[in-house]
Amino acid sequence: MPTYPYTSFTFVLEIEGIIAGGFSDVSGLQIETELEEYREGGLNDYVHKFPKITKYQNLTLKHGLTDRDTLWNWYNDVIKGNIKRKNGTIFLLKSDALTPAMWWEFTGAYPVKWTGPELKADSNSIAFETLELVHTGLTKSKETDVSNL
Repeated sequence: MPTYPYTSFTFVLEIEGIIAGGFSDVSGLQIETELEEYREGGLNDYVHKFPKITKYQNLTLKHGLTDRDTLWNWYNDVIKGNIKRKNGTIFLLKSDALTPAMWWEFTGAYPVKWTGPELKADSNSIAFETLELVHTGLTKSKETDVSNL
């Protein structure tokens, strides 16, 4: 049976058990481990590379602006010094747009940047807001991980 790649436009974002859906774009699913190079004397054909610290890129969430101020209020709390770290999950859905195929769980997140919409009188495009989240970790699971339990 051939395996087809999943489409990237069917996804759902959940934060602290609440579906925060309606997002048009989620980016920043990236993990990188820094390396330390060590050149061993007399060894000229390669350099040893040892892992150092692993870093997680900030998550960027973009969605159409609505009357719902949940994300704005969360960031506004950060501005006031009231930082509430939250956990969340980004679900990539199967073609039926109902069943999660795989998901990424992030931990200890809070907003560090909010960007409002570009307002142009000569445009009829949707007004988008963007929220950037810093977090302390990212894990990946898929449907088969759960079905084997």
